[in-house]
Amino acid sequence: MSRIGRQPIVLPSGVNVTVQGSAVLVEKGKVALANPLPPGITCAVDKGAVVFSRADDSRQQRALHGLTRALVANAVKGVHTGFSKDLEIIGIGYKAQVQGRVLQIALGFSHPIEFPIPDGIEIKVDKQTRLTVTGPDRQKVGQVAAEIRGLRVPEPYKGKGIRYADEVIKKKAGKAGKTGAAAGGA
Repeated sequence: MSRIGRQPIVLPSGVNVTVQGSAVLVEKGKVALANPLPPGITCAVDKGAVVFSRADDSRQQRALHGLTRALVANAVKGVHTGFSKDLEIIGIGYKAQVQGRVLQIALGFSHPIEFPIPDGIEIKVDKQTRLTVTGPDRQKVGQVAAEIRGLRVPEPYKGKGIRYADEVIKKKAGKAGKTGAAAGGA
């Protein structure tokens, strides 16, 4: 059996999990996430825990067993506590603000960039240079954070751009100056 797949998911209070056809629905309050069940993987909710099993012991079934359990565990954690990614904006004149459901970012271009905030995602801005992307869906939070970072990837010489809060940028040395005989002088 898959080491991950055979572990039960303990449900926190207030989280409901139901199996509807070929999908697992995880709900808490107004937040609901659905995860598809691949063929051959079954799900059972028993005594406050979710347990997964598989039909056969093929390599693909073993992989899907652990994957499905991990995705549902992420959904349970997402509806209970949520996920977040922190981003920092580094650079003179670089700043961000949220207006309605649009993130406006000034990144040194001739115009401010307007990034529409997807449904189910919240973005908070602190001190105009720190962004926090939060939401119940782990994949969506990571995708939105990556798209925002992609608007101005940190450059390797000064480190200017948008980076994750825990990201370390390896800076390169600048261009070496020409000196003396090596420069072809007299």
